[in-house]
Amino acid sequence: MDRNPSRGMRNMTEGSPAGHIFYFALPLLAGSFLQQLYNMVDSWVVGNYVGDAALAAVGVGFPVIFMFSSLFIGLSNGGTVVIAQFYGAGRLDRVRDAVDTIYTAFTVSAVPITLLAVGLVKPLLLVLQVEEGAYAEAWLYLTVVCAGLLGTIGYNLNAGILGGLGNSQTTLLFLAVSSVLNIVLDLVLVLAFGLGVLGVALGTIISQAVSWLFGLGYINRHYPDIAIRPFCRRFDRQLFRQIMGIGLPAGLQMSMVAIGSIAVMSKINSYGKEFTAAYNVGSRLDQLAFLPVQSLSNAVTAFVGQNIGARRLDRARQGIRVTVVSSVLWSAVMLVLIPLGPALVGLFTDTPAVIEAGTVYLRCIMPFYVLFSVMFSLNNAMRGAGESVFPMVNVIFSLILLRVPAVYYLADRFGPDYMYYGIGIGWVLGFLLSVGYYLSGRWKRHGSLADQDS
Repeated sequence: MDRNPSRGMRNMTEGSPAGHIFYFALPLLAGSFLQQLYNMVDSWVVGNYVGDAALAAVGVGFPVIFMFSSLFIGLSNGGTVVIAQFYGAGRLDRVRDAVDTIYTAFTVSAVPITLLAVGLVKPLLLVLQVEEGAYAEAWLYLTVVCAGLLGTIGYNLNAGILGGLGNSQTTLLFLAVSSVLNIVLDLVLVLAFGLGVLGVALGTIISQAVSWLFGLGYINRHYPDIAIRPFCRRFDRQLFRQIMGIGLPAGLQMSMVAIGSIAVMSKINSYGKEFTAAYNVGSRLDQLAFLPVQSLSNAVTAFVGQNIGARRLDRARQGIRVTVVSSVLWSAVMLVLIPLGPALVGLFTDTPAVIEAGTVYLRCIMPFYVLFSVMFSLNNAMRGAGESVFPMVNVIFSLILLRVPAVYYLADRFGPDYMYYGIGIGWVLGFLLSVGYYLSGRWKRHGSLADQDS
């Protein structure tokens, strides 16, 4: 396999760090925007044509689905870092081995995880304290989407493999296929056939499965050197340990964040479906605002990975500085969501109580977004250098052990309009921990994986 950028691969060990990061991040941003767009179309269609109970049901589903898919997203992240480091070091034979190992792990474990997810839907809905009026639709939506997790997992694995090779444009193509198809299916199944929440769920799993399978065909046709062979059964134990050494903490971190989100949502749900629906809409809006930071942070993971693999620590640091400064500037601009809150939430519902609660959510969390952007950027950068344990510990302390009790305390002490400040309190701790650990320099101790490979 060559390293010719014209084939979509991007060698980020030479040239402008800022240029590489922005070039890599832009397709990720466009793809993430498409993903959020079809999520928002889900919410818009359901909120305007089915009802607030259905809107609440769809909102309940996100953290549950994210929890189940997190371990595989962690496998994808670990694959990105390992592939990036070997690619940066010129060890293309090990890149091939990593691709086979990742997909072998996927084919062995994906079906049991899917069955487990479907079996846990009812217990999780009880934990979430979903209001009786939204329970039936939430159960239907979650059961169908959990049954179709294979498409979501497969797409993320394809994206992780290409990300390590510096290719984000092809991932955008996969996601564009999924997004356009999902929007069309939403409109057809919900508006034309009247399937309600079932139509939204079917549209989601069909579009994700098509995106995954389209990605398999496209990669195998255009990149034969890394052709994906799902049932090849080639499994390198040493590579798998390296991938999971990075990916498992990332996956556990995301799973625990999802569990923390479920705990927070349980409190929100206790105030009724209006608060649940408002949280669904508000979180969609703040996730949309966060997309550029998320894209830059994912780009810096691959950038740092390739340069650590090539033993270019100086360039890794330059890329991290570019990412942090850009993320902070964007987060400051997004404070505009505070005054625009009522109008934006009103696009999804005409219920005054939902609009008011969604506006309160944005007013509480947006002032803290600058701190969260720094935390997120540094954690992803350090993960690219092979440091995955600290980001996990940081998230556990800040987003779970502090954030969840803070939300509950503020809600019980001052009322539901103040509970969202607990999210910001968690971000303050995460910011302090990330900056302190980065400045300590301990994240550099892992070195290049190529040097550890026998």
